Amino acid sequence: MADSPIVRAASLAVAVLWMLAAGIAYGQNAQIPTPAPTAENASPAAAAERQGSQPLNNAPVWREVRSGAPQVTTVVGRETNVLIQPQGETWRASRVPIVFWGGMLFAVTVLGLAVFYMIRGPLDIGPDEKRGGRLIERFAPMDRYAHWLLAITWVTLAITGLILSLGKSVLLPLIGYTLFSWLAILAKNLHNFVGPILIVAVPLMFVRFIRDNGVGVDDLKWFLNIWGYFTGHEHPSGRFNAGEKIVFWFVLVILSTLLVLSGLVLVFPNFDQTRSTMQLANVVHMLSAYIAIALALVHIYLGTIGMIDAYKAMRFGYVDESWAKHHHTRWYEDVAAGHARQHFADPKALPPAVSSTRTRPA
Repeated sequence: MADSPIVRAASLAVAVLWMLAAGIAYGQNAQIPTPAPTAENASPAAAAERQGSQPLNNAPVWREVRSGAPQVTTVVGRETNVLIQPQGETWRASRVPIVFWGGMLFAVTVLGLAVFYMIRGPLDIGPDEKRGGRLIERFAPMDRYAHWLLAITWVTLAITGLILSLGKSVLLPLIGYTLFSWLAILAKNLHNFVGPILIVAVPLMFVRFIRDNGVGVDDLKWFLNIWGYFTGHEHPSGRFNAGEKIVFWFVLVILSTLLVLSGLVLVFPNFDQTRSTMQLANVVHMLSAYIAIALALVHIYLGTIGMIDAYKAMRFGYVDESWAKHHHTRWYEDVAAGHARQHFADPKALPPAVSSTRTRPA
């Protein structure tokens, strides 16, 4: 038992952790070297001459401060010996176009979806297709729990993030300083405390839905014929079409991972990261958030008012077979042939809430 691989691996892991801890402790207690004086201030005679001809001229001192060069301090820690970080001004200036264009992307997306809804209306099955047939279980209970955990968390973070980034320009002139300050404090605390839930919600969603989100040739054909999706002549797709797979891989896997990692850097500065690291994390966080919010808006639109019965599928877990056959032909064929994990529902086993919403007029 003492020589088992598990014990040896655990011993090695403990040893590595102790060495890392010792290295960190040594680094934190190390003496900060005194920087060499600059040529401008190296000569006492030059300094005395300058004070004689230009009394109270501290320009050389402030030039050194502005340079960001490390000096001497009794406080031990990252960058505690740097009085001013000039890169902070670059970071502040870079946020202005990001917030502007991010806000424009958000506004254009909302406006575009509103115009599309007014012109096209909600998507539905064909006029010759009738509801009222058998029901198919599209989402198992655990699928729905994972989805709603992520959805509620994500929407909360999106709203609070938009308040924090756009509120000063959009909301402050409308509601005034007092009300906006309360709203901003609430948004900041919600954002900071709800954000870590993504650490659980994103992997859970990934595990539940990865199996049916593989990319194939049919997805490329669907994407090339994307206009048919909005005109009622969409290319046959599996359980999830190419648009849904883009949301899965790009928003859930890539952008949400960037948001989680950059958010942890910003929320927990006690990780001893530098200010430059936090500024980079802030830029990555904002860019990822604006792009993800725009794509998520399209997903939310199609999952609620943009497509009839799509919301009921995620709320109750079941869809009519005519809906499945029209929107996800390949998946319907797999279910009918018994090749899919999903199956036709037993009418006697349906919950009352599902039975009462089985049909809906077009």
